[in-house]
Amino acid sequence: MLELTMATVSGADTGATAGMTMAEAPSAPGAVLRVGRDAAVCRLVTPEDWLFVSRVHLEFRCGPDGTWQVSWLRGSQPDPASEVRLTSGPHVQPVGYGASVPLPHGGSGEIVVQDRTARRSVNVGFYHEV
Repeated sequence: MLELTMATVSGADTGATAGMTMAEAPSAPGAVLRVGRDAAVCRLVTPEDWLFVSRVHLEFRCGPDGTWQVSWLRGSQPDPASEVRLTSGPHVQPVGYGASVPLPHGGSGEIVVQDRTARRSVNVGFYHEV
């Protein structure tokens, strides 16, 4: 089971957890959870006017062995308006535009989508229950 929590944070709201949303999916091959502005395909939806987040920005996908990976999907622009990083314990790893990284098996952490032009972010916490 992969559990996600998402909070949208801007400027003075740093550290606030109000408005947190949650989603989960079983660790079954092919299971998918998406984060972005398009409510038709994303389980966790950011504000529509936060254009630094693509319509479908992050995709969490379960592989055939029950492990999960997160992908930063390419949007319609050649250069992204945000940065994405994955934190797990003391390790911080940037996620490249269009790249995928594995989530720690049975671990937890956070993926942060940071606006490059303003003090706002989308913080997605994850917990992979084994």
